Amino acid sequence: MLPAPPSPEVPLDELATRLARVGQEMARHDVDFVILTDRKNIEYFTDYRTLSWGYHSRPLFAVLGHNEIIVVANKIETRNLEARQRAFSIRYYAGYLEEGARAIVDEIGARTRTGLVNAAIDYGQDMYGRGSLAIADGLRARGYRLGSATELLWRTRVVKSPFEAQLKRISFEIVNNAFDDAVSEARLGITEVELCREIQARIIMNGAEAADPIAMTFCRGEFNYGRPPGMQPLQAGQYAWTDFRSTYGGYPADRNRIARGGAPEDWEVDAYRRTRAVTVALARGVRVGMTCGDVFAHFEELWRDAGLPPVYGLVSRIGHGGGLDVTEPPSISRDNPDPIEDGMILHLEPKLEIDGAVFQFEEVIYVRNGGPEFLSELSPDRLPVIN
Repeated sequence: MLPAPPSPEVPLDELATRLARVGQEMARHDVDFVILTDRKNIEYFTDYRTLSWGYHSRPLFAVLGHNEIIVVANKIETRNLEARQRAFSIRYYAGYLEEGARAIVDEIGARTRTGLVNAAIDYGQDMYGRGSLAIADGLRARGYRLGSATELLWRTRVVKSPFEAQLKRISFEIVNNAFDDAVSEARLGITEVELCREIQARIIMNGAEAADPIAMTFCRGEFNYGRPPGMQPLQAGQYAWTDFRSTYGGYPADRNRIARGGAPEDWEVDAYRRTRAVTVALARGVRVGMTCGDVFAHFEELWRDAGLPPVYGLVSRIGHGGGLDVTEPPSISRDNPDPIEDGMILHLEPKLEIDGAVFQFEEVIYVRNGGPEFLSELSPDRLPVIN
């Protein structure tokens, strides 16, 4: 494939829609201001991109009102911020984190007509932000109420626009081609770290903004999915399991792929075929209005009818949302009552470990009222083999 071009700017009407949606959620939660400290939240609402995220001493923040965005930035951001017209106002500070925290408190105070302020910060479930303690202390010293903004922010971010879905498509195309090309040239004896680097190099050359650390495990049983790649060479009979991490337009490609060292036995071909068929059927069956629990129940029915052994059980869910973060709400788990909504991006990835082999197919869909759209080419119908 030709390298993907630099990702496009977010259209102004899309940014306006995001602000309107979060404003509605703020009103529903009786929140006057939301303080954003997390990079992905700030970029989602502002589309401001800066290399300064590599430093922690002079952080960038944003404050959301019901109808406005104020970016609170160190003076070193001046040239970049003022290089073009922005869809937000700017408050500069001189100094470091403590001065930035004070600037946030001052901005909220300047926009407050009464002493009663309900503020919220992006710190909580699946959002961790930075500089939160200094901001919290400053707000509470003024007598302001402070809570977590994660629920209202996730309610805003959980529905993706076609613009976001297209960035995801490009991201997946980048990593799928990188995996296929690297596996086609790999040979038995290649080490985990060598195959990992081969894929990462291709991800960058295909146009990704970042090739984040990739999980890469060679094994025949006792898979350790969390350890970094090592010098383990691929042997005949082993499985290579990988979980992609790359970014395009701020949107990561999260996808599992597998390959086998040497030709598989007949039962492995059959297990591959049945597990893949269940995963694809599960993805195709998702509909707006179902709950996450409904999707999980459909999975259990499909899995049982396929006659497959028990699913990998160390994770209680078989799928999750995706967007700017690798994993986002909702969780596709048995008891989750959250509804499936038009515009969600969902990853479906039940895993089977059997007799030392591993089978997993992470298929990704964009949920629409007319039915799901696959954002990535389906996993191959035949097990990839490295000879």
